Amino acid sequence: MNPKNLIDRPTHRVASILAVSALALGLAACNKTEEPTVGQRLDSAVEKTEQAAADARVKAEGAMQNAETKMEQGAANAEATAKQAANSAKGVIDDATITAQVSAGLAKDPDLSAVKINVDTVNGKVTLNGPAPSTVARDRAETIAKGVSGVTSVNNQLVVTAG
Repeated sequence: MNPKNLIDRPTHRVASILAVSALALGLAACNKTEEPTVGQRLDSAVEKTEQAAADARVKAEGAMQNAETKMEQGAANAEATAKQAANSAKGVIDDATITAQVSAGLAKDPDLSAVKINVDTVNGKVTLNGPAPSTVARDRAETIAKGVSGVTSVNNQLVVTAG
């Protein structure tokens, strides 16, 4: 063999190994991801901020709709409660008015005005308690009570006392 070839072979082999290594490193470097630039990071941050703002807007709109629904329900409940209270008060006023009108009618009667008759009204139902001077006066008290507007029934518990 040529002595010159012997010297060149290891050098050639080393050069080949270095060339292949450099090529391998170059190819490996192509697969690595580059660090994002400042502009790319800024774009990413802006995109994330816009998405967070959109999500917050959706949540806020949902919360507003929920609050509106609850306010409407609360207003409807308050209105129903007010109507119920008004109807209840109306019933109390009507019963008080009936009691007053029955008492006034009894006071106008000459036979019944001298005796103490207790008039009690609940939901338009009148109860008469106390003494009556005669059966005729007792029946007349019931007739007077039945003649008052709003009376639904009369429970005549008047007791005839011989006087």
